[in-house]
Amino acid sequence: MSENGTDTGSAGRSKRADARRNKETLLDAAAKVFVASGVDAPVRDIAREAGVGLGTIYRHFPTRADLVIAVYRHQVEACAQAGPTLLASSATPYAALREWIGLFVDFLVTKHGLAAVLRSDSAGFESLHSYFLDRLLPVCAELFDAAAAAGEVRSDLTAYELMRGVGNLCAGAEGDDRYDALRLVDVLVTGLRLPR
Repeated sequence: MSENGTDTGSAGRSKRADARRNKETLLDAAAKVFVASGVDAPVRDIAREAGVGLGTIYRHFPTRADLVIAVYRHQVEACAQAGPTLLASSATPYAALREWIGLFVDFLVTKHGLAAVLRSDSAGFESLHSYFLDRLLPVCAELFDAAAAAGEVRSDLTAYELMRGVGNLCAGAEGDDRYDALRLVDVLVTGLRLPR
């Protein structure tokens, strides 16, 4: 409590929660602009999409690289958090795996544009790639193992092989209107299914 009797603890928590939500809104806006216009899109476009001033973006992310890395991590976290939610709410583990792979494909197509920028700092890119695997491989494994345990998918593959296969099908997908990575990934995921 402060001297005037107000609860400063809850006010502090509320401010932190608001700041976290604002930062997430900003990262969502940046991701949307990056997908539409590439990672070199003007910062003013991101500010407009987020409904904030340029100063707010620069206060959180002093450089473009800081913003790109934050968007990358934000998208990895969203994809990682979706896995357990889908497993709990889907009709079957296979349905959860299939939906999560769709989210993963969306992330990968976006990520390739982000990755091109990050490759200029190979050490930074390597640490982000490790972060990507550390966060997403266990989620994919949980979904894949649940579907295999339920007898819905073949069990002679690993989650790593599945993620790698999906990643290879997504490589180079952006910018080629004749190639639909999601459709080919759907063929792959359908091929995992065991006959009933």
